[in-house]
Amino acid sequence: MRRRWSIGVGLIVALSAGIPTGAARPVTVGYATPSDLAGLRVISTIPPLHIAVVDRGSLVGHPHVRLTVLGVPVGRVRMSDPALTTSPSGVAPEWAYHATRSDLVPPAVLRAAAGVTLAVVDTGVDLSAPDIAAKSPVTHSVVSETTLPDTTGHGTFVASIAGGSVTNNEGIAGFGGDVKLMILQSNRGANAFTDIDEAAAIVWAVDQGAKVVNLSLGGSETSQAERDAVAYAADHGVILVAAAGNTGAAGNAPVYPAALLGPTGLAVGASNTAGARASFSTAASYVSVLAPGVRLLGDIPGTAPTTQFPRATIAGSLAGTYAYGTGTSYATPVISGIAALVWGANPALTAQQVVQVIESTASGGGIWSQASGFGVVDAAAAVAKALGQTPPVYAVSPAVTPKNQAAVKATVNLRNWSSTPAKRVSLTARRNSASY
Repeated sequence: MRRRWSIGVGLIVALSAGIPTGAARPVTVGYATPSDLAGLRVISTIPPLHIAVVDRGSLVGHPHVRLTVLGVPVGRVRMSDPALTTSPSGVAPEWAYHATRSDLVPPAVLRAAAGVTLAVVDTGVDLSAPDIAAKSPVTHSVVSETTLPDTTGHGTFVASIAGGSVTNNEGIAGFGGDVKLMILQSNRGANAFTDIDEAAAIVWAVDQGAKVVNLSLGGSETSQAERDAVAYAADHGVILVAAAGNTGAAGNAPVYPAALLGPTGLAVGASNTAGARASFSTAASYVSVLAPGVRLLGDIPGTAPTTQFPRATIAGSLAGTYAYGTGTSYATPVISGIAALVWGANPALTAQQVVQVIESTASGGGIWSQASGFGVVDAAAAVAKALGQTPPVYAVSPAVTPKNQAAVKATVNLRNWSSTPAKRVSLTARRNSASY
């Protein structure tokens, strides 16, 4: 994740007092009823949040007594992060699958995840990518009438990690089993997203039935629109999963929206192949859990730049283009997919309970730290707790290679996967974000 950068079109202009005159530029306003917008040049609206973006010039002379002009700082733009750096070779291509014990999740749970819809708010998707095509995802754009091609590769990569097909015998395996994919394009050029477009995408996903929303994007400031969208998701029982940020080597500056999520969302840091926090991953009071975020493997469009996504060769793959990526943007969809598994295993859980299950079964043993949150996620333990069962154990230590989940599962001793209730893990007081 990168700090926000100004992208010109679509910026929200700060208004600290009154309605200034001058050149027309977009401004965000809150309204009570649609009639309050009469006479204004409306650029876009988010009706559930009662937020509109209007031409500032049209406010001059307007009886705006029923409008609230939202003071949103200039340049409030989120960025997704194309891969930070290439990682050392010698790492098994799908090492993260074993590191999170996703290879121990029962096939029945992978199938049950089909009852959960996972939305990816990002740069769109390449529908020809094998692991995406096999899912026939719902697609929508909040910035254009039709979904545009994913030119950066970021959205395709993230979506494949979160919910790429685990049954198509091609490419990679996503972490969400048979979860239903919804992919929302909300960028305005390259990897940039305005807070308004981010908020609009969250609301659209919630209204269309998503239960988990992946946000592999962020920036150094927040806004009322973003806060309202986060609250809207929480009020509707939807889990937002957001990248904690890549500011670990630069002072650990907070990143939004991750810093807003609180107990009904998951702010995700990145772990390395040794199971420790990656040096670039932001350490902060809002971090929930860690997930593998170094040298992740995913689908990309063939047009994605090799400088951002170093290509990977997968033995036995006949189609598609694959690459590696490093960053908290790519740790985030790991958690989104696992959240879908937990909810699929036990649909009676609330959003906050799903969050608690994931946090309490992570490697920290229920103890939270600012550096690593509750530790590295454990998919098998989380699913077991959701089912009221004892987590399985490995009979042997399997070698993880591309698309060999079936072979891995054949080496696993599942006799300990019983109906014995899991011990309750006592959580420390959940970390609080000053921004929440």
